[in-house]
Amino acid sequence: MQAAYTATAEETEIESSTAPTTTNLKDRKFSWPKLRRVDSLNLEAGRVSSHHDSGHGSKNLGWKTTLSLAFQSVGIIYGDIGTSPLYVYASTFSKGIHDNNDILGVLSLIIYTIILSPLIKYVLIVLWANDNGNGGTFALYSLICRHAKVSLIPNHQPEDKEVSNYKLDIPSNQLRRSQMVKEKLESSGVAKVILLMFPILGTSMVMGDGTLTPCISVLSAVSGIKSLSQEAVVGISIVILILLFSVQRFGTDKVGFTFAPAVSLWFLCIFGTGIYNLFKHDPGVLRAFNPKYIFDYFKRNGKKGWASLGGVVLCITGTEAMFADLGHFSVRAIQLSFTCMVFPSILMAYIGQAAYLMKFPGDVGNTFYASIPDPIYWPTFVIAVTAAIIASQAMLSAAFQIISQAVNLGCFPRVKVVHTSAKYEGQVYIPEINYLIMTACILITASFRTTEKIGNAYGIAVVAVFVITSCLVTLIMLIVWKASKWRIALFFMVFFTLDTIYLSSVLAKFTQGGYLPIAFSFFLMTMMGIWHYAHKERYLFELNNKVSSEYVRDLAKNPEIRRVPGIGLLYSELVQGIPPIFPHFISNITSVHSVVVLVSIKSIPISKVALEERFLFRMVEPRDYRVYRCVVRYGYNDRIEETKVFEEQLVEYLKEFIRQEHFVLEDASPEQGSIPNSGLQKDGKPRRSSSLAVHMEESLSLSQGEQSVPRDSSSSIQSFNAAKSNDSSAQIIAGSTQPGVEEDLQIVQKAMDQGVFYLLGEAQVVAKQDSSFLKKFIVNYAYSFIRKNVRQGEKVMAIPRTRLLRVGMVYEI
Repeated sequence: MQAAYTATAEETEIESSTAPTTTNLKDRKFSWPKLRRVDSLNLEAGRVSSHHDSGHGSKNLGWKTTLSLAFQSVGIIYGDIGTSPLYVYASTFSKGIHDNNDILGVLSLIIYTIILSPLIKYVLIVLWANDNGNGGTFALYSLICRHAKVSLIPNHQPEDKEVSNYKLDIPSNQLRRSQMVKEKLESSGVAKVILLMFPILGTSMVMGDGTLTPCISVLSAVSGIKSLSQEAVVGISIVILILLFSVQRFGTDKVGFTFAPAVSLWFLCIFGTGIYNLFKHDPGVLRAFNPKYIFDYFKRNGKKGWASLGGVVLCITGTEAMFADLGHFSVRAIQLSFTCMVFPSILMAYIGQAAYLMKFPGDVGNTFYASIPDPIYWPTFVIAVTAAIIASQAMLSAAFQIISQAVNLGCFPRVKVVHTSAKYEGQVYIPEINYLIMTACILITASFRTTEKIGNAYGIAVVAVFVITSCLVTLIMLIVWKASKWRIALFFMVFFTLDTIYLSSVLAKFTQGGYLPIAFSFFLMTMMGIWHYAHKERYLFELNNKVSSEYVRDLAKNPEIRRVPGIGLLYSELVQGIPPIFPHFISNITSVHSVVVLVSIKSIPISKVALEERFLFRMVEPRDYRVYRCVVRYGYNDRIEETKVFEEQLVEYLKEFIRQEHFVLEDASPEQGSIPNSGLQKDGKPRRSSSLAVHMEESLSLSQGEQSVPRDSSSSIQSFNAAKSNDSSAQIIAGSTQPGVEEDLQIVQKAMDQGVFYLLGEAQVVAKQDSSFLKKFIVNYAYSFIRKNVRQGEKVMAIPRTRLLRVGMVYEI
């Protein structure tokens, strides 16, 4: 097996110089007591080769599949950026056009903004910063967390690096700069907090984007009915919004093939209309490809020109959706659909509108509909309304997906996440968020009433995400890609400068509607920050108060503790040691199930974890008391299985672990000096042993003070396996029939048949008496209020109430 692991700089230097040979390993004796002191969760880690992939981002797909995905992406991703021609010129020239040369200047700005931001920055660079095919701000953060220990919750486990999708395949000592940046991030608490705030702020802004997109898109489309008053336009828009949010619960499983034809028709429509207006009115607007008109525009307008950037930037709204929705498609598919259809269509739409405005500058307030030829006016209107609804759908899907990632990474309160598609695993629906956004959309549309005011708010949400993405991708270029200095500097200087210039312009419209996304983001960031802070402190409390393994030994000797039938699953956040809630349960119920599993549901910073790598077990001494620790690992795009399925999976992998434990402890003796294989698979084929051998080698070297064999050296592993004795292999194959194995497996199966029961700690988190007033307010009031008004653990995991036991406990943090 090729272990998906990257050695640290120190490990690489040692291994390259003094790696022990397999011959030396063969002649040594194993110290099994010392070996078992290394966390035996390692025994289960990394058993699957790195062929798994959670997304399409790094797959080599055929052209047929790529073309199919590209077609579907048109219907899901580009509705927002595709409907921007409805309102960009109206928002830019809010006070009318006073000089026709300004039209050329704004068109030149639009052309180069689209080329620089969506095309070069996102399509050619940012899409490659995906996390196993998944995009978005939390995907960027997770990618950084895998290469540097910057998570505020100390639940790192070395075996997580053996998960297939970790993919740390670049030696970390190639460039000193990468190591230096990583060390500075890991040693700075302030840097860790700031880094966490980036995805939190980005999530808040995407939520704002998802709230404002339906408002401005639908309102702009409906305004095409010239005979309607503004009140009627607002009313019809609100009705459409209510219908839009009401159908969200049906999911977006077939959104791609359902919406792609309509959006494709929209792009063909604006492309054809653009060509018609260009040749009918003024082909001379093509001069705007000369960037000289940008400098002339700012020289002529000064501060007014800078302020108009808040309208120009609306031409790239929805760009972030290309990255946020990447998990449904592939990098090549999105690159193909954008460059071949979206880019030329929207560019021609803006060029055609500019040509029309050169003759009719007075129509700037309704440029799009005014420039449409009369024979196709009403068909275009119908297509525009349809495209506006689709644009809203696209940003809502992105918002749901990012919130789902934030929940799994402990940065958002528990909400109900409904996976709406078996085909597209990243497509989710969150009822609470859906109706929250719907309420906000109705209030915004009724209050603002015009696209101009909404556009002022919209721009801030859009550009803020651009700035955050630029910063995180720069860090990835430093730490992960280890790009050259000039490439990093060029990327940061060009795109961070471009983003901040636009951000400064939209922030100037704070009082004209720009306050809305800022207030919305402040509210969400505060809630997410409070939740994550309390979540972290709660974990630290359990870590600092974990129970010694001696407690279980004493418990086994206590005649007053009764064993009751069934399997008891005790849930805890803790991934190391026995949680403090366990003795609290025993003291309250004075009984324990015949098999006890201390379960920790852990989210690791990758998109998906293969089922074969999900469960990690360790036996808690004494062995015959049958208490186990289990870490259940999920990626941020994984769904927690239904209760019955989860129970069956856990018990199946528990049995597998029991077999492996017997092989290790009984089939190999210290005198033999051999490492056991992993037995047989269910289909009778020999189980792969390389991962177990690797861990044994590491454990041996740790116990004897020797350097370890390079974990990515498949030839060393093969040589090592070849050196095992035939007697040991024969013993292992026969090991599955040993009485000890069968007895333990029968006990587990019998307990399973008697029922699985869930033990949840109802931990009340309070601040210590000597804490500051601010901490008491955050923990005792703010966090408590949020926690009481979100879904509790048993509801999220859908635990049957008839098999649930809860015990209260107070955590003072």
